[in-house]
Amino acid sequence: ATAVKAHSEPVNNASDAEITAAKASGKVWVNTSSGTYHKAGRYYGKTKQGKFMTEDDAKKAGYHQAKGEIGTKKG
Repeated sequence: ATAVKAHSEPVNNASDAEITAAKASGKVWVNTSSGTYHKAGRYYGKTKQGKFMTEDDAKKAGYHQAKGEIGTKKG
């Protein structure tokens, strides 16, 4: 029998202090592996590969907002 693979929990790639500072300065978390960025939520600062940058820089670099977050308020 094969086990059903559950969604993996986010990896804490940035410290809580880094996440707090990035949110305060309005930065997004770019998942450099998937090419998406997060403004908030469970994956903000918590993907295996990623970095903080401004939303404008993320867009200029070709990243796009994570689908589940489009239309949500910046948090």
